[in-house]
Amino acid sequence: MKSILLSLAAVLSLAPGPVWANADRAVDLISHPVGYIAIAIFVVAYLLVILEERIHLAKSKPMLIAAGLIWILVALAYRAAGANGEVEEAIRHNFLEYAELFFFLLVAMTYINAMLERGSSTSCGYGCLARALVTGVCSGSPVSWRSVCHRSRTT
Repeated sequence: MKSILLSLAAVLSLAPGPVWANADRAVDLISHPVGYIAIAIFVVAYLLVILEERIHLAKSKPMLIAAGLIWILVALAYRAAGANGEVEEAIRHNFLEYAELFFFLLVAMTYINAMLERGSSTSCGYGCLARALVTGVCSGSPVSWRSVCHRSRTT
């Protein structure tokens, strides 16, 4: 671990001086070593996702670790440039967006599951629509989702 951190510090030290010294503008990470390292981390994580079946590793694990490492690299690059507030604001903004999406999906799925458990007529529509989307009936097939619902009620 120590050798990895030393290697990372060596690569980051190769960055041009104006990028590190100029705090008046946003740090340009496109040609910065941190940008290249972030792309490499993403590619490795994506390869682990592709090899999920062979290595028996959930898709979420490498992507979450990669996202965390990339955020750490960006925070270090911005901190070295003297722009601490921008990273904190960006992290808070992205975390808030993920939290909003999570809570929306939690409420929506809870509502749909409650309707399915109670067997209401509305839940049949949701269940049939979900079944139609999963089976691919809605993807270009002339069969409508209502016919799938009719078939599921009769069987």
